[in-house]
Parts: sequence; C-alpha cells; structure tokens
Amino acid sequence: MIFGRVKPLDAILATAEKKGLHRTLGAFQLTMLGIGAVIGTGIFVLTSEAAQKAGPAMLLSFVVAGFVCAVAALCYSELASMVPVSGSAYTYSYAVVGEILAWMVGWALILEYAVGASAVAVGWSNHAVGLLNSLGWHIPAAISNADALMAHMQLALGAAPSEDLDKALAVGGWINVPAIIVIGFVTWLLVIGTTESARVNAVLVLIKIAALTAFIALTLPALKSDNFNPFMPTGIGNPLSSSGLGVLGAAASIFFAYVGFDAVSTAAEETKNPQRNVPIGLIGSLVICTIFYLLVASGAIGAIGAQPVANAAGQILSPGSPELAGRCATLVASGFVEPLVCSKEALVHVLEAIDWPFVGRLVGLAAVLALPSVVLMMMFGQTRIFFTMARDGLLPEKLASVHSKYRTPHVVTVVTGVCAAFAAAVLPVGKLADYSNAGTLFAFFMVAISVMVLRRTDPNRHRPFRTPLVFVVAPLAILGCVVLYLSLPLTAKLVLPIWGAIGLLIYFGYSRSRSHVGRGLVEVHELDSDAPPPAVPPTPSFD
Repeated sequence: MIFGRVKPLDAILATAEKKGLHRTLGAFQLTMLGIGAVIGTGIFVLTSEAAQKAGPAMLLSFVVAGFVCAVAALCYSELASMVPVSGSAYTYSYAVVGEILAWMVGWALILEYAVGASAVAVGWSNHAVGLLNSLGWHIPAAISNADALMAHMQLALGAAPSEDLDKALAVGGWINVPAIIVIGFVTWLLVIGTTESARVNAVLVLIKIAALTAFIALTLPALKSDNFNPFMPTGIGNPLSSSGLGVLGAAASIFFAYVGFDAVSTAAEETKNPQRNVPIGLIGSLVICTIFYLLVASGAIGAIGAQPVANAAGQILSPGSPELAGRCATLVASGFVEPLVCSKEALVHVLEAIDWPFVGRLVGLAAVLALPSVVLMMMFGQTRIFFTMARDGLLPEKLASVHSKYRTPHVVTVVTGVCAAFAAAVLPVGKLADYSNAGTLFAFFMVAISVMVLRRTDPNRHRPFRTPLVFVVAPLAILGCVVLYLSLPLTAKLVLPIWGAIGLLIYFGYSRSRSHVGRGLVEVHELDSDAPPPAVPPTPSFD
C-alpha cells in the first residue's frame, strides 16, 4: 500500500528515551524563549511588503497570522511532547500518516528553512547596504539587488514594456552579493561546528527588543490619525485571487514574522507541568509578540503613512516586483518623500523621516547584528531535516556524511548553503518569504491532521501535553493554514505543487526503493533524542 509505510512510534520514542531531558522550564522561561525566537526577522524585513498589500489594515493582518500560529502551535506541542526527537514535522508525520506524506512534509520543509534563510539573508543585505551607505561606503545597486535582472526576466516571459520596468532596468541591480556573503559565512560556521552561545543569543535578543522599543517610543508621539485613512485600501482580500493583496494576503506574508514560535513546542520535554506551562508559554509569547508588532506597525503607519503604491493606471503593484521598484524610483526622482512601501529597510526609513536618523541607524545596526543568527538557525534546521531523511534512506546516504575533523554533516550543509545563496542572490525578500510560508503552512497543516489521526488510532498513548479541545483547535489550524495559503500570490501558490511534484518524482524514482522502513530496517539513534533546536542550536555533532 502506498500509505502503508509508517515508522514505528515505539522505535522513535525509544530514541527519545535514550537521552531523557531534565524538566526545568516554567511558564515564564517558555514565554521568554518564544519571544526571543519570534521577534526580529519578519518585523524588520516585511513591514513594507505588508503595507503594500494591505495599507494600514496590515494591523489586522498581524492579528490573523498570530491566531493561526496559536492554534497550529497547540497542535505542534502535543506531537513535540510525545516525539521529542529531531526531524520536526517530518518525523511526526512519518510516525502517524506514513512515509509518502512524511516525505512531502520533509520536502516542503526545505521551503520553510532553506528559502526562509534566503529571505532573512536578503533582509540582512538591505540593512547592511543601508548602514554602509550612511557611513559613506557606497555599495552599487548592481551588486546589492536583482531588480534589473527580474525586470529582464519579466520582459523575456512576455510582460508588456512599461515606464516602471524601464526605470527598474535603469536603476536596478543584477545580483545580491551581500546576501551571498552572509550565507557563505553561516555555511562555514555550520561546517566547522561553531554556533553562537546561549549568552550571545540572549544579548542579540535584547538588542532586537531594545531597537524595536526605541522605535515605538519615538514614532507613537509622531502618530497622525490621517495616515490611517483609508484604513483598508485593498480590502479583506480574496483567497481565490492571484494578486495576494488585502488583509489576508498581508497575513499570509506576515506569517513569516511568527516563524520560530515552535521553539516553545520543541521544549515541551524539558518543561515542568507541560500541560499547564506549554500553552501559557505559547499563547503568552504570541500575544506579547503580536502586541509588539501592532505597536511597531502603528508607529510606522502613523508617522509617515503606509498607503500602497499604484502604477500610472491606478493599479496597485505587486510587492517585490520590478514595476514597484521602478515606480518608487520615479517617485523619489520626482521629489516625493520615499513611501514606506518602497523602503528596503522600513523601520530605519521611518525614523529618518521623522528626524531621528541616528536612532534609525542604530535600529539598522541592530538588524545587521541580529539577523545572521536567524539565518544560522534556519540553515541548521534545514541540515537537520536533510540529515534525518538521508539516514532514513529517503535521500542519498552521502548527504549524511560526517566530516572527519569537525563531526558535522558538511556535505548537506554545503548543498543547503549553495541553494540558499542562489535564491538570495536573485529574488526579493517578499517573494522568498511567501515561498517559505507555502512550505511552512503545508507542514503545519499536516501536523494538525496528524494530531487528530493519532488521537483516534492511539488514544491511550502517553501525552505529556494534550492539545485542548483538539477537535476544535486542529480543524481551526487546518482551515487557517488553507486560507493563508490560498491568500498567497499566484506564484507562491504554484511553488508548492510544482515543488511537490518534483519531490514525488524523486520519491518514486529513488527514495521509495531505498527506504529503510520499506526494507524492514528500524534503527534507534541516540543523537536524535534531542528535540530540534529551539532558540539556540547546540553545536552540531553527528555520529
């Protein structure tokens, strides 16, 4: 049977039992863990994208995305507490719904981790270039973005020539070299087995929170109510539309700003009284992060406005498109103040616009310092998924090779780094975030299904944490994931099925015949007994 291959849950749990973790975390520690893992990436790099999609109504988008994350996280927590081993949603799916769906989840997680790392790298590049330019070290556009390349690609694919595309060709770039550099640096760190310490990570979390707090304190007094009108220029959004505009479209993009909340879920095995403390940590951290995001977004909107930019015909342009880049360049050249939606470093731009340029540069510096650690965590997560799949026989065993000196999976790390660098070199941050979200939403969709299936097929299994009202919460998670996925732009919606089709070809052409479970091989690996890294990955060491 095609769906008959299930990795025995008892074998997976035996893996976890080989290395029990001490329960030390309480509700407060979990909440702080969640805040540290969530705040930083999306709010720094996606504010302008969300504004172009929803205008001031992006405030509602943060609430919608936070709610979907909350119900998905409650489902995630039950499986993470039951199966506290490496592999994330891939391992959970393998134990519940079988090999082929687990393969699809693992394949989709490449979009979450590797493409997500590319998105963060581009966001880092935007802030690093802005910071260097402000210090007098001008970085040419030709090597700091790929707007001109994307414009040429659109023309080659049959797009009608326009003034906006011509402008993008004139002022845009061809490759994002800083993004390649940061991914190369992170890849090197992962190969030699060096990660940031918990103390350094804690300092970076404090830097991020301090920067955003300063932004809120300086922008809210400058708030003007007129900048919130019209509040919803693009409407709620139609999930069946191809534009990805509206409140739901912005929520689908902003979902990226919450990725990392599963750090709380994966720490369930180390939590005292998980049935009480895990939901407090999850909901508490998501509520606090959502409030933080709402205050930052309100400050940005109220200070300088956040209305979407349209072309000469009045059509609102797609975020990250060369047409938008060209239109923005035209507006600035005409003497207009650069709109929020045009800025590649939105928070810095807002502070400069209200005469706080020095603090703005400090916020940019905070992003430059903090975002590489996020790239590292995402790439570490990707290599861990690949490593687990390779050891299950679903990918070539060469990918599970361990470096003789550094004891790290160097082959899969380099492969991941090359792919992430290529995507970051040529694609804008918004599109990368949307592609990443497509994979993440599918993985969370499968986790919600797995929770309900396992409640029916194995109701007596010990669950350190049980999702409350599971047959209400899990369907809400499934519905939320579907709605947000359908609200993505057409290209992002197409990425998942096309990527999935490629994955199925590989599965039936290579993986199925080599699967260890299919061949009756069931192994227990002690080093898999640590849950996927939460906020701070341990030094990779694989046997």
